[in-house]
Amino acid sequence: MSSYKKIVVGTDGSDTSLIAVDRAAAIAKDSQAGLLIVTAFEPAGEVEVKAARDALKGEAYLAVGSAPAESMLRDAASRARSAGAAVVDTLAVQGAPVTVLDRAVAESSADLLVVGSVGLNTLAGRILGSVPQGVARRSGVDVLIVHTT
Repeated sequence: MSSYKKIVVGTDGSDTSLIAVDRAAAIAKDSQAGLLIVTAFEPAGEVEVKAARDALKGEAYLAVGSAPAESMLRDAASRARSAGAAVVDTLAVQGAPVTVLDRAVAESSADLLVVGSVGLNTLAGRILGSVPQGVARRSGVDVLIVHTT
């Protein structure tokens, strides 16, 4: 089996998604592959932005736009480096997770996509489709669905 060159892992910052980051980092270390940690986000709505401004005043920028996603990605990247991944990049993109992950795989020429299993066995996941199901169906590369529950 050939080793991977570029690995993309999706995370939303949850404890379960960080298990997928850990697994991707271990594979990146063993394969000497680059690791791209990706998150999809939706910007805060008007009500959330106003609440952040009221509560945080001059530091409201920390809770709006892509700032929360970027902060979460810094933590995930630090965790991946601690697990031995040598080359770690991050990417926060506004949009739906499956679309964002598909685009990240294509644009980075990744040969492995890693996601957690959350959503696979939920009723909503079965009816609406989950991120693991969506990427497994659409991806043109190997997909590792890490058991995270």
